[in-house]
Amino acid sequence: MIRIGFDVGGTFTDFTVHDTASGALRYFKTPSTPHDPSEAIGNGLRALIGEFGIDPARIGFVGHGTTVATNMVIERRGVPTGLITTKGFRDVLEIGRQTRPALYDYSIVPPPPLTPRALRFEVQGRIGPDGSELAPLDLDAVEEAADKLVAAGVKAIAIGFLHSYLNRDHETRAAALVRRKYPDLFVSASSEVLPEFREYERFSTTAINAYVGPRMALYLERFMGRLTEIGIASRPWTIHSNGGLMAVDTVRAFPVRTCLSGPAAGVVGAAEVAKAAGYPDAITYDVGGTSTDVSLIADGVPAFATSRLVADYPVRTPMVDVHVIGAGGGSIAWIDDAGALKVGPHSAGADPGPVAYGRGGKEPTLTDANIVLHRLDPVTLLGGRMTVQEQAARDVIEAKVAKPLGLTIEQAAMGMISIAVANMARAIRAVSTEKGHDVSRFALFPFGGAGPLHAAAVARECGMKTVLVPQEPGTMCARGILMTDISLDFVRSAIVEATPEGWADVLKRVEDMRAEGNQWLAEGLIEPARRSFRGVVEARYKGQNFEVQVRLPEDGSVMTLEEFLAGFAVSHKREYGYSVDDRAVEIVNVRLKAIGAVERPATRFTAGEGDAAPIGTRQVHFDKGWVETPIYDRGALPVGVTIAGPAIVNEMSSTTVVDPGQTFRIDPQGNLILEIAA
Repeated sequence: MIRIGFDVGGTFTDFTVHDTASGALRYFKTPSTPHDPSEAIGNGLRALIGEFGIDPARIGFVGHGTTVATNMVIERRGVPTGLITTKGFRDVLEIGRQTRPALYDYSIVPPPPLTPRALRFEVQGRIGPDGSELAPLDLDAVEEAADKLVAAGVKAIAIGFLHSYLNRDHETRAAALVRRKYPDLFVSASSEVLPEFREYERFSTTAINAYVGPRMALYLERFMGRLTEIGIASRPWTIHSNGGLMAVDTVRAFPVRTCLSGPAAGVVGAAEVAKAAGYPDAITYDVGGTSTDVSLIADGVPAFATSRLVADYPVRTPMVDVHVIGAGGGSIAWIDDAGALKVGPHSAGADPGPVAYGRGGKEPTLTDANIVLHRLDPVTLLGGRMTVQEQAARDVIEAKVAKPLGLTIEQAAMGMISIAVANMARAIRAVSTEKGHDVSRFALFPFGGAGPLHAAAVARECGMKTVLVPQEPGTMCARGILMTDISLDFVRSAIVEATPEGWADVLKRVEDMRAEGNQWLAEGLIEPARRSFRGVVEARYKGQNFEVQVRLPEDGSVMTLEEFLAGFAVSHKREYGYSVDDRAVEIVNVRLKAIGAVERPATRFTAGEGDAAPIGTRQVHFDKGWVETPIYDRGALPVGVTIAGPAIVNEMSSTTVVDPGQTFRIDPQGNLILEIAA
């Protein structure tokens, strides 16, 4: 069987192919097509099937990561969306939490709601804070609101009623009415998307789900059509923000859960690779064409979060905790009004891309700087499939950076790289040092096309001692998809005290979610033996505003109230430094992840043979100037041989720069281990 994972990025679409019979891994990249991401998927699949001689009928697994939903929110390319809500709560999306993005900067304002006020309608009907009905739902008003929204041209409607996380009856009836009358509308009910306490975050997440839903469905339709044209019969899976796979039908209903799809796959894969290599504590450092994504892995487990901002809009859904900055290979260098050199956050992306790519780019980018300094091959990239234009890169850096600042071209290019490295190091400190971790005990795990290119400099800047570069790091997100299980997250808000009666209510919610999870896994044809569940209870001392998590037993046994309270005290002390034995504990949310284990046959690494001789040399610019530097083909390097820098290590999807004074070796799993000099 052939298993294929691919990740649609802003600049390139990456593929990893696993032949389960031989255990071999193969890698492929093709330029992304932002106008229609499914086009790059089709192009890449056809090309790799031809290049590797694959019979499409042998393809038994297809998994993909996508940033389509995220990009739609960032670029405001969703559909016109309306909101039907409880009377008196029309402006929840606009009021938010009444906090300013920057307390003392009045020029910075929150983004406008994705559903403008004219497209937000109130209806009579009210559920109380205990889940009881205080006022009946006015279905005639719901129908009238839907009629007005359709007349105004909306393509999607979000429905968000107060306290629907406790009693979804009103939302269920309203959604059924709208779907029945307007079957072509995308209808998103908050009790389906996020049955969770706190109405602002619930309404915001539901509105985003509706906003991106119709166009995500169109993308999936095109994507599925391209697979059919190629002859791939296996139904595809999509990785979601929490690092698990879900079926296409689930993605259609809940596209908001894919907001960190690709980055999550990279972190999940990195955690497995780093742990197997003997580095359970690692910081992932994914540098693509547009952004740098950083995440922390402790004891082999990625850090997770329950909410984040996407283009300044709150999205509340379980997700891998990834810190993102606008710094990538396509980041544009520019000079601000004060004459200071900046790099990013705006990017040349895939179209037109860096100037050296010869596709119409006009602005100097980080990739252009690396080509000018010969850190990247100044002739071809992607294993010879892409030619580059060094002179064009030199010209644009000279005209737009060097001359205005009175620098040589090399000084300007080095300055661009230094600024980008400082920004990337700051992001790493944000997930490590600033959260109380000693960054020096973590290995840096770079991937993405530009991660290994800057990893040595970033590690030195952060005081890290080891860099672990996986095989073909430019395709790590695609490889991570092949290491991912099927999963879906369920949540219920309880808002009860931790008393025997309240705890019984919590256990009932856990059982209800377990039943839902079993049904979802059964629909995905997951056998009972491959199903498992992981749950947490979020609780706080009464009067607090934020919760800590207490893990439920993974073996399916029932946790007692006493065990929960003891676990809560431990979690609270770890998070806040204290616990109060005689204070009432309030349970807020119960979360359960349903997991279907995917069979992942072992992969095989074939090491190079010989004495690790370089394939050639070229002049490369380091901190102290130009140095004649050996160039190595990573695929030809044997295991265990230590090589001293300076060196450039080439492979299809990325380039690793080894500074003078550093050493590297290939470990038995095929990882490049780079030791950073003090």
